[in-house]
Amino acid sequence: MKLVRSVLVSALACSAVLLGGSQAHAVEVAEPSAAPAKAAAPGADYVGIAKLSNCSASLVRYAESAGTDKAMVLTNGHCYEGGFLNPGVVLVNRASSRSITLLRPDASNAGTVRASRILYGTMTKTDMIVYEVNETYNAIKTRLNVTPLTLAKQGPANGAGMAVVSGYWKRIYTCSVQATIPTLREGDWTWKSSIKYLQPGCETIGGTSGSPVVSTTTGEVIGVNNTGNEDGARCTVNNPCEVDANGNVTVDQGAAYGQQTWWLYTCLTASRTIDLNKSGCQLVKPTRR
Repeated sequence: MKLVRSVLVSALACSAVLLGGSQAHAVEVAEPSAAPAKAAAPGADYVGIAKLSNCSASLVRYAESAGTDKAMVLTNGHCYEGGFLNPGVVLVNRASSRSITLLRPDASNAGTVRASRILYGTMTKTDMIVYEVNETYNAIKTRLNVTPLTLAKQGPANGAGMAVVSGYWKRIYTCSVQATIPTLREGDWTWKSSIKYLQPGCETIGGTSGSPVVSTTTGEVIGVNNTGNEDGARCTVNNPCEVDANGNVTVDQGAAYGQQTWWLYTCLTASRTIDLNKSGCQLVKPTRR
């Protein structure tokens, strides 16, 4: 769960940063590259993909979002510009001015947008931040010709085809969902219903944190990529462990994981704002700031 601190870090050096492992089945796109002649299959290009200074990200929308809504960008909670969030900490409507680079479908840089606030951010139960930027979807489409990905309303089924699309490294990893892990523990953090990837294919590396997990069937975002067990250690930072209902711990060296994003819908109001007090809301509420 360590972050890439510099764009000068090589992919080989980054294998010791977060999400270590080989890069089998990864697709790397050199920049600049020729624009595709036709629309790519879901998860096979960089539509809606973004890059942060230390992580990957994506421009996203709800299924009900309107073009006049302020746009949103999704990444990991541990990619927060202020550093890792302690367990129990939840950021809601927190001011931000983070610069975010959006990509074209061919992975070349389209331009930048700027966050105005954090709508929701945590590393508890899930590992995600949703930024609101200071432009609408329509304005971004007009200025940069970038369109968002849609957040899925439910988590993926076992065996579902998926792609981890990294804007930081401009690489696409493809595999399928192996299982949903009830509890994943890493250092002081605990995540629920984590998405485990079936290897080979998604041996993600440092800098892929915050990448959307995209359904290769629907093109929707079914999760957000966040960690993997590098060294085979037990429940330490960069070495998450799986915990079953009876408390039994399993360590799977080389395994990689993503976290749920569909819980956002359970807290969504009719005006597409997040209400943590809404009945049935499954996102964690703040316990301390």
